[in-house]
Amino acid sequence: MQPTSPEHPVAYRTAGVDTEREESALERLTKQVQQTWPSGGGIGAVKLPIGYFANVIDLGGIGLAISTDGVGTKVLIAQMMGKYDTIGIDCVAMNVNDLLCVGATPLSMVDYIALQEPKPDLVEAIAHGLCEGAKRANVSISGGEIAQLRDIVKGYREGFGFDLAGTAVGTVPLDKIIIGQDIQAGDVVLGIESNGIHSNGLTLARHVFFEHNHYPIDTSFPTLDCTLGEELLQPTHIYVREVVDILRQGLPIKALIHITSDGLLNLTRVASAVGYVIQDLPTDLPIFPLIQTLGDIRDEEMFQVYNMGIGFCIVVQPDAAERVLSIVQAHGKRVHKLGHAILDTRRRVYIKPKRLVGEGNQFFRE
Repeated sequence: MQPTSPEHPVAYRTAGVDTEREESALERLTKQVQQTWPSGGGIGAVKLPIGYFANVIDLGGIGLAISTDGVGTKVLIAQMMGKYDTIGIDCVAMNVNDLLCVGATPLSMVDYIALQEPKPDLVEAIAHGLCEGAKRANVSISGGEIAQLRDIVKGYREGFGFDLAGTAVGTVPLDKIIIGQDIQAGDVVLGIESNGIHSNGLTLARHVFFEHNHYPIDTSFPTLDCTLGEELLQPTHIYVREVVDILRQGLPIKALIHITSDGLLNLTRVASAVGYVIQDLPTDLPIFPLIQTLGDIRDEEMFQVYNMGIGFCIVVQPDAAERVLSIVQAHGKRVHKLGHAILDTRRRVYIKPKRLVGEGNQFFRE
């Protein structure tokens, strides 16, 4: 099949994801739920504003970090493949990686599985992935819920529709919460590798490959080491072991940032009024140029939707950067010096190799 023509480029909104309206809906939700917060501090006090990667609750001097997330339309790739034993890893990853961003050590999580039909083999395979993810993250799975929602949950394969989400908790000393509140100009941005799409941007990828170009799920491309379906189903990296190791060594970490939807614009979610200059990027993982070429997608949108090879960032004081690099490498992951922080009240992200500047939730050409 021929790729999408330049006259009809694929955009995330065209694929069915409207991030601007989603943010508007979130603002309305936030105004309501903040009314439930206890006043006056003490036990139960909510320590952070809504909108960061995780929040922290005061449990009488101990910080309980909490986060919830799902795996999105990656469940459809699992259904297309008829392979369900890795999607649970993604569910664990999306939750524990967010907990890390407040400086917490993840401890446990619960899962929620909504099913079109109660298929024991399907649930067992999902559980296998959840347990493997928990092992990689050094957490327990302490409970969960299974719901049969045939009238709500649909899927690519009749009877195999499901959705998967979870909630994870961890602990962080209240005086050790990290939200990027002390970033200074010149602090170094380190980026730990992703292993592909992870769990964001699958709607756009499915639109490009299956709706616009009609490739079968088992298509082989010369640039990929596996089939298309196997590539899209690669489980999200879990960064717990290396980040917890870094935190325990007391290094001057300024921010910890999970690179998900909005890509490197996630760097700007920190408390400090700073921007970033990204001078070096890792070599493109082959899935990203493949999506870009077949969808005729601009760099601006690729960097807004995808992690582009970086799954987690650490902002660190310059004199500790090499030590952090060595710890990450000792845990078997590649890590790159991407750039540095700058003072910028507009919180822009400059990606110099691509001549892009990001502000808010969009990238533009410089």
